[in-house]
Amino acid sequence: MRMTSPLLLPASLAAALALAASPAMAQSKGDWTVAAGVHQVAPTSNNGTLAGGLKVDVDSDIKPTITGEYFIADNLGIEILAALPFKHDISIKGLGRVGSTKQLPPVVSLQYHFNSRGKVSPFLGAGLNYTTFFSEETGGALAGSRLKLDDSWGLAAHAGLDFAVGEKGALRVDVRWIDIDSDVKLDGAKLGTVRIDPLAYGVAYVFKF
Repeated sequence: MRMTSPLLLPASLAAALALAASPAMAQSKGDWTVAAGVHQVAPTSNNGTLAGGLKVDVDSDIKPTITGEYFIADNLGIEILAALPFKHDISIKGLGRVGSTKQLPPVVSLQYHFNSRGKVSPFLGAGLNYTTFFSEETGGALAGSRLKLDDSWGLAAHAGLDFAVGEKGALRVDVRWIDIDSDVKLDGAKLGTVRIDPLAYGVAYVFKF
C-alpha cells in the first residue's frame, strides 16, 4: 500500500511559513548548502514479474535525509543525497508478503536554481544514482529461502521549490524520480528483474554556509 498522507501536512506548513519569509537566500559560486529533511520513497505501482509471471509489489518507506550542495557557478550546484536506510516489504500477488530488503540510494546531481534571490526559487536537476540493497529477509511462502537483490545504477531527476527564510535558510519541497532496477535471486537462482523506479518526495530545511 502506497503511503502519501504523512508528508502532506509538513509540506503545507512549509509553504505557508515561507510565504512571509524575507529576505531571499542567494546562491553564488563557492557557496555550500546542507539540507536536512524527511522523504518518502514510493516505488512505481508496477514492479514487474518474477519466475515467468508472478506479479511483484514493493512497498513504500519514509526516512530522514540529508543533502549537501556545492555551487560551481552562480545558481549552478552539484548535490549529493544521503539517507538512513529505507526498508521495503516485498509481496507477490496471490502469495502476500514474501520478504523485505533495505536499500541506500545515494544520488549525485547537477542542478540549476532559478530566481535564487527571490522569495521562491524553483530548481531542476539531473544526475546518477547508485542503489545498494542489503539485509534481505524472507517470509511467508519463501520462508527459509535466501533472497538477494543486486545493486543498481540508473539516472535520476530532481525538481523542487525553495522558500527563503532569511539570508541563510530556506524551506524546501521537492521530488525525485530515480531509475532503480534490480535482478532478484532466490537461493542463487535468478528469478527476474524488479523495477522499482520510485518517486522520492518530501520536505527539508536548507542551511547556507
